Amino acid sequence: MTPQQAGLPAYGGNRRVKGMRREEVAMLAGVSVDYYVRMERGDLGGVSEGVLDSLATALQLDEAEREHLYALARAAGPGSARRARAGTVPKVVRPVIQQVLDAMTDAPAWVRNGRHDILAMNALARALYSPVLASPVAGATATRPANTTRYVYLDPAAHDFFLDYDVIANDAAAMLRLEASRNPHDKRLIELVGELSTHSELFRQRWASQDVKLHRSGRKRLRHPVVGELDLNFESMPLPSEPGLQLNVYTADPNTPTADGLKLLASWAASHSDQLVSADTSSGDATH
Repeated sequence: MTPQQAGLPAYGGNRRVKGMRREEVAMLAGVSVDYYVRMERGDLGGVSEGVLDSLATALQLDEAEREHLYALARAAGPGSARRARAGTVPKVVRPVIQQVLDAMTDAPAWVRNGRHDILAMNALARALYSPVLASPVAGATATRPANTTRYVYLDPAAHDFFLDYDVIANDAAAMLRLEASRNPHDKRLIELVGELSTHSELFRQRWASQDVKLHRSGRKRLRHPVVGELDLNFESMPLPSEPGLQLNVYTADPNTPTADGLKLLASWAASHSDQLVSADTSSGDATH
C-alpha cells in the first residue's frame, strides 16, 4: 500500500520501501512509531480494540484481514491457551444436525470445521464429493475424517475435479491461514499445515503469502466423474449451536444443465448408497 493510496504525500524521491514507512502507518493509526513497531513485531498483548481498529482502518484492511488482526491480538493476550481449551471445536456433530442434513434432499449439504475436515454429509453431498471421500490421501480413515484441503494439495486428481483449481487452492490456504489465527493452539491444525508444507511446494508458496479469506458464498465449478461439469452456487453458514462448525450447501440455478446434473447425481447416489456410505463412515471422528 503506497502513501498515495493512503492519501499521504510521498516525501523523498529515493524511498527504500514500495509501501508506507513505519512512521507513516503510525501517524495514520494515531500511535507512536515505537508503539507501532512493537505491534508489528507481534507484541499485541494489551493493545486496545480502538488501536486495532485505527490500525485496520489505516491499512484499509478488508473484513477477513480485520478478523485476522483481531484474532492475532487475542492470541497474544493473557490466557489465550486457556480460552482455546475452553472453546474446543466439536469433533462430531449431534444427531439432530445429521437429521437436518438428511432432510435436504435436493441440495448437497455437509458440515465442516475450520480445518476443512468433513464431519457430516447428506446423501447428495456424499455423491458429489465421492472423489474426495475415495481419495487415498484425503479420504476418511480410521483415525481422521476426509479433508478437502488435503485433497486439493496432495491428490493430483483435484486438478481435474475443480475446474478453477488455482482459485480453489488460493482460497483453501487463505481460509486455513485465517483459522490458524483464530485457533493457534489447535494441534491437529498445526499437524495439517506441517503435513501440507512438507509434501506440497504449492502449499508452501500459498501459505507464505499470508493471505486470508472468508468463505461465505459464491460459485464453484466441478467436473464430476459420473455427471460431468457442474456450475454450482454455494453458501457457507456458521452453526450457532456448534461454534466453529460451518454448514455448506450447494444449489443449481433452475432450468440449467447443472440442475439436470444434480438430478442425475441424486439418481446415481440412490443406486450406489451402500458404496457411498461405506466410503464416508470409515472415519472415527464423524457421525453420519
